[in-house]
Amino acid sequence: MEEKTIPVWDSFVRVFHWSLVICIGTAWLSSNDAATLHTVVGYIAGGLVIGRVIWGFVGSKYARFSQFVRSPRIVIRYMKSIVSRREVRYLGHNPAGGAMIIALILAVFATCISGWMLTTDAFWGVLWVQEVHGFAARGILLMVLFHVIGVLVASVRHRENLALAMFSGHKRRPGPVDVV
Repeated sequence: MEEKTIPVWDSFVRVFHWSLVICIGTAWLSSNDAATLHTVVGYIAGGLVIGRVIWGFVGSKYARFSQFVRSPRIVIRYMKSIVSRREVRYLGHNPAGGAMIIALILAVFATCISGWMLTTDAFWGVLWVQEVHGFAARGILLMVLFHVIGVLVASVRHRENLALAMFSGHKRRPGPVDVV
């Protein structure tokens, strides 16, 4: 009997994803405690992002940027297809999800770098660095909200639990019109 699912998300991608979720949540909850936990999870998040960027070039098929980073034109066309309820299912990240990954990586990186800068003598207490840090951090929260909404919409539309797939690593086999 043929299996109904196939592996898509490798262990690195899954551990990265859920570790970053924990780091972002912890950083948000500890934002008033910049001297300890907040700083530690910020450094961990920065290391995770660096690892993910490397994995985006050398990792498994569906982890590679070349598999899911699309041009703005394709992302916009895909977003329009969602509104018209005619979007196709992607086995890996769809164009909107790919754009969100890049945006989140950049926002987390900006938050980590600006947070680190605030620990240095040269930038400690510098207003524009504090503003960049706060702006990027709030941007992450907004993007996470849109990411969760996108996952819920895609899960309902394609009758597939994408959150569970990010735990198990498996998704439903592609159908004849799915993008592999």
